[in-house]
Amino acid sequence: MRSLSTKLKTEIGKTVEVAGWVNSRRDHGGLIFIDLRDHEGIIQLVITPDTPEAFQTAEGLRDEFVVCATGMVRERAPELKNPNIETGEIEIVVDELELINKSEPLPVNTHDEGDMSGEELRLKYRYLDLRRPSMQQMLKRRAEYYRFMRQYMDENGFIEITTPILANSSPEGARDFLVPSRIHPGKFYALPQAPQQFKQLLMVGGVPRYYQIAPCFRDEDPRADRLYGDFYQLDCEMAFVDDGEVVRLALEPLIKKLVTEFAGKELVSEDVPRIPYREAMEKYGTDKPDLRYGLELIDLSDNLKDCEFKVFQTPCVKAIRVPGGSKFTRKQIDEFTELARKNGAGGLAYILYENDGVRSPIAKFLKDEELKAIQEKTGAQDGDAVFFGADERDKVNKVLGVMRIAFADALGLKDSQKVALCWIVDFPFYEWDYKNNKLDFGHNPFSMPKGGLKAIRETENKLDIVADQYDMVMNGLESCSGAVRNYSPEIMYEVFGVLGYDKEYVAEKFGGMLNAFKFGAPPHAGCAFGIDRMLMELLDAKSIRDVVAFPKNGSGIDLMMESPSGVDGSQLDELHLEVVEDE
Repeated sequence: MRSLSTKLKTEIGKTVEVAGWVNSRRDHGGLIFIDLRDHEGIIQLVITPDTPEAFQTAEGLRDEFVVCATGMVRERAPELKNPNIETGEIEIVVDELELINKSEPLPVNTHDEGDMSGEELRLKYRYLDLRRPSMQQMLKRRAEYYRFMRQYMDENGFIEITTPILANSSPEGARDFLVPSRIHPGKFYALPQAPQQFKQLLMVGGVPRYYQIAPCFRDEDPRADRLYGDFYQLDCEMAFVDDGEVVRLALEPLIKKLVTEFAGKELVSEDVPRIPYREAMEKYGTDKPDLRYGLELIDLSDNLKDCEFKVFQTPCVKAIRVPGGSKFTRKQIDEFTELARKNGAGGLAYILYENDGVRSPIAKFLKDEELKAIQEKTGAQDGDAVFFGADERDKVNKVLGVMRIAFADALGLKDSQKVALCWIVDFPFYEWDYKNNKLDFGHNPFSMPKGGLKAIRETENKLDIVADQYDMVMNGLESCSGAVRNYSPEIMYEVFGVLGYDKEYVAEKFGGMLNAFKFGAPPHAGCAFGIDRMLMELLDAKSIRDVVAFPKNGSGIDLMMESPSGVDGSQLDELHLEVVEDE
């Protein structure tokens, strides 16, 4: 029976059989030492000339060869013990050594975590990259992560149910991956962006509490914190719930436990704040605020409404006080200014407070009472800096929201061992799509507007309609999105009608769900956690691709499997498809 390396410390004096990869080989003349690696660790093998066949085999071994060894476990001499590995107090004196398989020189580094190969090469040879101890640990931790979530959901009355992968196309905010039907020419399945419709149908079907670790598919442009193509989420739904707070209170303990018990990190606050969307935008410039640090946006519009400084003669003037910011170098301030410009600002005005005075290129344009009002309103003290944004309110919030993060990075305010959670609530039901110059859904069309049918029909400015939608934010990353669902066909028709969709369109796209809602659909609510993104944050991974076994690269290409790829013409013929080359 082949033993695992970490189990051998209790086997001193016994003969064991071990198998794994050659991590390193050292020839000391009369002795050959081999560090043998399995998925649990490393054990040292000692091969002597007393076993000529084994010794001959050992002479021909190279790194990453696969071998099997039989021998006796013995304790190392005190001076030869290695405290750097778990099995450093023991070794195996080999009697038999079998070469199972050879290996060519590896194209990627699997030994030195501090000297890793570039990501593109690692992804091309991902099966080798996975041999790195950190990746092995990640795979184990991900499995533990899944077990942790499943245990909590099972203990709290949720039933795990899988939903279809081949579904219908629906407008959920991203592009669908379409699958052509062979037996129904000209028609297509769609891979689900989320199990949204199915889980709502489960509520109609009498399921009290549903969950699933669900695969989701979205044809979106790649982002640093988002996997391209396919990802997983912890999908949940609860029947007879008409208030989002019920869902938040049911799932919040799970996330707290993942932070403290699974990841061993500290919560910034046990009390997770509920922050209305509009308040978050005004205070932090984003609906995904990182609450590990302050740096809140301070509104100076009323204080500077009569200011003669041209830059501040705008609808909105806001500022961020940066404690200790006066130590920023000229180069840093120039970099901040360039970042502000890239995000739509004309520049970045600032005041540095030092030696009981101010240093600023704009101070000469401001009256003493205005400088005093700025200092009093921001609370700026000696050693601080105040940076300004002035423009339309939405633009100011956006720019200063980006700058807030940049200041925190520059000052090292993001403590990786602390986790700040918050719920963003009361999202706008609709938003203005500036690119296409039209009204669109803020999150998705399946949410219940607060106030129901009356709100949809009687609210003059549709942008004022609030949805019972909520996101959980973890250290500035959106970790969860959820809502109280729309379970009324009448309200469903109305919310789509605001955007110009007629009943026929709604019935075509969501006919199954609408029909189901006619048969005593209960109120229901739920949410979905982006478990890849959360795991990245909990494990302090540098990239979301480091917490997934086989991710695609930043361009959405699987370098290992060389996909996407072309297919045979016969396959296209069967699907009644033709590839048309761009002119």
